[in-house]
Amino acid sequence: MSKTKKILALAAAGVFALTLASCSSSGSTSGSSDAAGAGGADCNVGISMPTRSLERWINDGDQLKKLLEDAGCTVDLQYADNKTDQQISQIQNQVAGGSKILVVAAVDGKVLAPVLAEAKKQDATVIAYDRLINGTPDVDYYATFDNYKVGQLQGQFIEKELDLANATGPINLEPFAGSPDDNNAKFFFSGAWDVLLPYVEKGVLVVPSGQSPASDDDWASIGIQGWASDKAQSEMDNRLSSFYTGGDKVDVVLSPNDSLAIGIEASLKSAGYAPGADYPIITGQDADKANVKAILDGEQSMTVWKDTRTLGKQVFDMIQEIVAGNDVTVNDTKTYDNGDHVVPSYLLDPEVVVKDDVQSKLIDSGFIKASDVGL
Repeated sequence: MSKTKKILALAAAGVFALTLASCSSSGSTSGSSDAAGAGGADCNVGISMPTRSLERWINDGDQLKKLLEDAGCTVDLQYADNKTDQQISQIQNQVAGGSKILVVAAVDGKVLAPVLAEAKKQDATVIAYDRLINGTPDVDYYATFDNYKVGQLQGQFIEKELDLANATGPINLEPFAGSPDDNNAKFFFSGAWDVLLPYVEKGVLVVPSGQSPASDDDWASIGIQGWASDKAQSEMDNRLSSFYTGGDKVDVVLSPNDSLAIGIEASLKSAGYAPGADYPIITGQDADKANVKAILDGEQSMTVWKDTRTLGKQVFDMIQEIVAGNDVTVNDTKTYDNGDHVVPSYLLDPEVVVKDDVQSKLIDSGFIKASDVGL
């Protein structure tokens, strides 16, 4: 990428830097791309989100757009309806419209290399937002949560709730994985499966459906395309009707996110399962409103909460640093190899939310309203 910026861009960056305070985290390390070290960039930002079908992406996009516009930036926010061609076209239009910083949550992280190469020819800086973009040299930064830890928290929750270390089994487990085109899905599954697989191998946990990957690398074999609730419901329907006909019951379902959990819970309801002592443990992620209500109603056991407000704020801070021409704050330079290079990343910590945490963690913090979940 060219390191020479026009004088006017430098002047604009200087004015912007005076109006926005740069932010860095304690204990973090710094890394910089060509764009960050070249004296700055125009604060003209294209935000590309994958879909409006999941509540969290609407929240993410709207929040980041507001933060940037309040700071005087020009912002073009687009949603791709889970269509890769549409996302590519939208990014092309954003670059043609003058976007010098792109924030991209990829529909499919494997197909964006050509359009990002086009963006680089226009000196754009690219931040991968919560989903790594693979197979390209043209990703400068990655901002996300510790996705392996998300899965690890789910696995550890199951381990603790079922006291697996002391259990003899057999305990019926049905594992699910996320969308095969989402790079994060493998980290979610790996984090959980590294905890649970030893118990499967010992026979403490059994998987009557046979949908039990032999290793982390086989996670996509049980992936649910597009994180679709209806597909998860259909898959659970098939497992229940085919493998639980003799009075056997599901004891635990590993669901990597709330969207899949909603479908799984609908399937269980249809099969006659009801909250109570024999109701399965069901995991989730994202603290979607419907799932928080399900937790309160005893239909879901937990969700891993990624406070996406902190992610949006971190990306906003990164954009400040790019515009000011400063090094961009990252705290991980080893984990996220996109097949071309290890992308400098900033990782945020997720946390578990159970019924007793809903008020203190989600409502009191303003993440959701009490009325949104029937309180």
